[in-house]
Amino acid sequence: MAQAKSDALVLFGATGDLAHKKTFPSLYSMVRRGMLDVPVIGVAFEDWTIDQLIARARDGIVNDKGSVDEATFAKLAKLLRYVSGDYRDPATFQRLKEALDGAARPLHYLAIPPNMFETVVQGLQQSSCATGARLMVEKPFGRDLPSAQWLNRILHLAFDESSIFRIDHYLGKEAVQNLLYFRFANSYLEPIWNRNYVESVQVTMAEDFGVQGRGHFYDDVGAIRDVIENHLMNVLVILAMEAPAGDFEAGLIDEKVKVFKAIRPLDPADVVRGQFEGYRDEPGVAKDSQVETFAAVRLFVDSWRWEGVPFFIRAGKNLPAHVTEVVVRFHRPPLDAFGEQQDGQCNYVRFRLSPEVVIAIGSRKKAPGEEMKGQQIELIARDDVKDEMEPYERLIGDALDGDDSLFTRQDASEIAWRIVDPILGNKVPVHPYKPGTWGPTQALKHLVPPNGWVDPKP
Repeated sequence: MAQAKSDALVLFGATGDLAHKKTFPSLYSMVRRGMLDVPVIGVAFEDWTIDQLIARARDGIVNDKGSVDEATFAKLAKLLRYVSGDYRDPATFQRLKEALDGAARPLHYLAIPPNMFETVVQGLQQSSCATGARLMVEKPFGRDLPSAQWLNRILHLAFDESSIFRIDHYLGKEAVQNLLYFRFANSYLEPIWNRNYVESVQVTMAEDFGVQGRGHFYDDVGAIRDVIENHLMNVLVILAMEAPAGDFEAGLIDEKVKVFKAIRPLDPADVVRGQFEGYRDEPGVAKDSQVETFAAVRLFVDSWRWEGVPFFIRAGKNLPAHVTEVVVRFHRPPLDAFGEQQDGQCNYVRFRLSPEVVIAIGSRKKAPGEEMKGQQIELIARDDVKDEMEPYERLIGDALDGDDSLFTRQDASEIAWRIVDPILGNKVPVHPYKPGTWGPTQALKHLVPPNGWVDPKP
């Protein structure tokens, strides 16, 4: 059923870093595409004029795009409004109500720290600004299961679950959308996409840089909370889920939740944590920090399709490459007809999600020459997308339209924490590794996929 479009966008944290770097460039692109024509009301503590907010928006757009189309920016500037005030002051929300000017279905976007969610939600409720409205919130959705449950209770003080849109910007990426499409648009995958043919699945997110001056933030989070519990777990779910019955978008979240429910909670034996040498010297990092900058986990999906198939996820900083990649490996042929089977020489499907979008199928062919010897080859489809839609552009547009298919539902947000909760709190030791290597290799010896890890090439 079609949802009514929101008739205003309220941006809490309008003067902050996220709005500057991501939100305003996305709103600019939405205006350029004809996707945004409702008032955008910025709310923040700073005592700014509307001209200062417009200047801040322009600066963020120039930094992101390199230049500004004046006609497009003029349209965006005309939509902008600004409300200055303390979130703890009821007068701030009364001014917001006046700025909404009778809007019946506003979308409130909380681009603010989670510790301010309760204050803002209560302000919206008490001022009646929550009536008929939608709420969009940024991750993290807590830092463990109890905090996620508490956060959801706070949101539900004023908003029904159907009106809450929890952002994981990774789900809005074109490459992740492509992965979802590839899974269910090609009939040849279905007969082999199961435990009978798939040997293992690997998901790797490698960064070739450190914490880049964000030591204080990162030392409170770590790799598991930052990207594994959310971004990469969602990639695993897309790989493992069943096709939704009936309306695809309407059934998408239900099928994802079924997979989340089937994933076993992590055991310490299925986790390796690492920390790159020199991390503790970063500004903002504790001198005795036990926070992981690298993590590898082994997960199992206890479903009919995937029983017994190991899913491996690894993510880390200061690794040899900057790339995110999925490799689905298939069992080797049951008979070694040519007497040449070696480790790693199997069929596979490789999805590169960043920095470029690639789908590759690994096969073997006969090598030129008289002997019946083979060689490994890849059949590659490389996506050369021009003017790609950015994640926040897609997700803000979907939330304005009331389309929740790319957002995280309450049960999924809590189940994901249930999976990682058993290994949080330094229950697994942290091993040092040298920058430019693939993590703590000695510690990883007991956590290796069948036929070894596939190290993505830069």
